[in-house]
Amino acid sequence: MALFNYKGVEESGTEKTGSIEAISIDLAITALQRRGLIISSIEPADENQSLLGDRIAIFDRIQTKDIVMISRQMTTLFEAQVSALRAFRLLAAEARTPKLAEKLTLIANDIQGGSSISAALGRQDDMFSPFFVNMVRAGEEAGKLDETFAFLADYLDRNYEITQKTKNALVYPAFIIFTFLTVMVLMLTLVIPRLAVMLTETGQEVPVYTQIVIGMSNFVSDYILLLLVLLVMAGVFLFRYAQSDQGRLFFSHARLQVPVLGGVYQKLFLSRIADNLSTMLTSGIQMLRGLEITATVVGDPTYEQIMNEVANDVKAGLPVSEAFRKHGDIPGIVIAMVKIGEETGNMSQILSTMAKFYRREVNNAIDTLVSLIEPIMIVMLALGVAVLLASVLVPIYNIASGL
Repeated sequence: MALFNYKGVEESGTEKTGSIEAISIDLAITALQRRGLIISSIEPADENQSLLGDRIAIFDRIQTKDIVMISRQMTTLFEAQVSALRAFRLLAAEARTPKLAEKLTLIANDIQGGSSISAALGRQDDMFSPFFVNMVRAGEEAGKLDETFAFLADYLDRNYEITQKTKNALVYPAFIIFTFLTVMVLMLTLVIPRLAVMLTETGQEVPVYTQIVIGMSNFVSDYILLLLVLLVMAGVFLFRYAQSDQGRLFFSHARLQVPVLGGVYQKLFLSRIADNLSTMLTSGIQMLRGLEITATVVGDPTYEQIMNEVANDVKAGLPVSEAFRKHGDIPGIVIAMVKIGEETGNMSQILSTMAKFYRREVNNAIDTLVSLIEPIMIVMLALGVAVLLASVLVPIYNIASGL
């Protein structure tokens, strides 16, 4: 997306200036003309920002909690019989950040130009997911926009809460591992070499395990710069590889294979799939379309691939339960529950029950994981430091006691 500055004249003759985001200048002109503007000039905005400007932009980005708040406010405004155009103007005026205000203003302008709410939201695809847009479209068709925005707010709240809890559960272990590695490097480069000098000056025989530790210390001390360069290069390579489709799929498979943690992620994505489908079916969206949309918002390449293949199988005439049965990453309980939903015609309620079950499972698994990780990490850190010190201090003590 690029930013363009424009000058134009409205149908009433009023001059208007502003900026618009679009993929190309032609699309920008089309969008402005759709709003009833006669364009007198349009040119790319100066995108050369200072480092400070870039940092400010990071804090200006739109967050999930902003979308939740917008959905809650839209529910209230629609219940109060406020028009969509007026509602988005009000939200833009009270927006948390300039970026959010700009986006909401663009949506209001599109609605004023004759676009439907879902079409206006769909043009801001960096802010609203296909799931959100299709839910709003279904609400427009059913005439229940207030209920739809309430559904969306509840769904986003649930999804945000469980996702944040999963991420937060990984912060502490990551911090402990980083601390452990930092302490090990400092010990090997600063502490062990000085103690090793004392041992070698005595001329006494050094135990094998102490020789191993001293060798590791010498290697790290001599090649610390090379190791850092290699580490940075490996990090850059892994980051770029992780951005590719092949890399995303590889790391997704690897993440799901990690003991305990893989199970947490599997339950998280199954909860998201069930919740998505249940919410869309309740709003009147067909199962096939629901499967296709879920594939775009599930947030994991492995399950995205599974949902796309399931959608293709359902399109070919296969029941949803049988399409799920082809994939080993879908547990048997999910397949059985979906089959019951097909037989009873109560699929949305079955999926809602399954989503609640997996959310509860994720919460329990995270609580258990956190309670186990803390003592394990602390013990590992203590043992690592103790082994390094003991390998050098024990020989020194033996030499001192023999004098």
